[in-house]
Amino acid sequence: MSRDERLKSNYPPSQGSQSSESGILNDSILVLLFKTIKWDVQTLCLTSLVNRKLRAIAERVLWRELCVYRAPRMVASLAHDTAHGRFCGGWHALAKIMFFCCGCESTRHFKVNQPSPGHFVKAARFSKTSGRSFLSKKCRGDLLYVSDPCEHPTTGDKEDDYLGIYRGVFKGFTRSTTRASLIGRQAALEDRVRCPYCRARVWSMTTARLVPKSAARRLGSHDGGLEYFVCVNGHLHGTCWLVPLSSDEDETNGDDEDNGSDGGNIDTQTGMEGHQ
Repeated sequence: MSRDERLKSNYPPSQGSQSSESGILNDSILVLLFKTIKWDVQTLCLTSLVNRKLRAIAERVLWRELCVYRAPRMVASLAHDTAHGRFCGGWHALAKIMFFCCGCESTRHFKVNQPSPGHFVKAARFSKTSGRSFLSKKCRGDLLYVSDPCEHPTTGDKEDDYLGIYRGVFKGFTRSTTRASLIGRQAALEDRVRCPYCRARVWSMTTARLVPKSAARRLGSHDGGLEYFVCVNGHLHGTCWLVPLSSDEDETNGDDEDNGSDGGNIDTQTGMEGHQ
């Protein structure tokens, strides 16, 4: 038997158009394929747009594998003790939080001269130490990962105005003290704002009076110069005005960093998560 005949014998007989697609639509083959390109997120986005079948495989398998490959410690921490390791909002939303800055538009409590568009990020660092700074004292038992702010120059009156846009994710938000506090305060869901990562409705933490002063200190912003929202699935997104730091202040702040010991650096180009 020739080499070509042996290869053909390993595949089932052709059954219409379905047989020509059976290889690329195989979950295991797609996982191996994306491993060879180090789970390039933009390629995965394009792949999921090809047809319904590929989109279904991406939602069922590929987005999860991407998250695990790029940020194994963070994902393990978030998935621990969750039902079947599932996330509210889905793995696609978690991947989008990792690799996409959602941009900014004016809201009730935060005004900008012009909208700032969303974009893929080259690298992102998420930390649960940063996350604790966004939780009121009563809610410090919750687990929240928050990214460093993505800096966007603005066209404001001051040349040194920089807009900071950040994002994050809660573990087990439906059982969190933060959610219980929002419900206990009878905080209303926003009418005009939706979660940019899962399109669910959101609470304004500013309106609910659940923004601690430590959030501004962590971001390097003025107290009151920030706003953030949390959706019903536990995804956080927000904006702030970043205070310019002198070189002396920058060196001092560097000594206080948690060095990623509890989170991880997600490098969207090399596909590595590590400590700083």
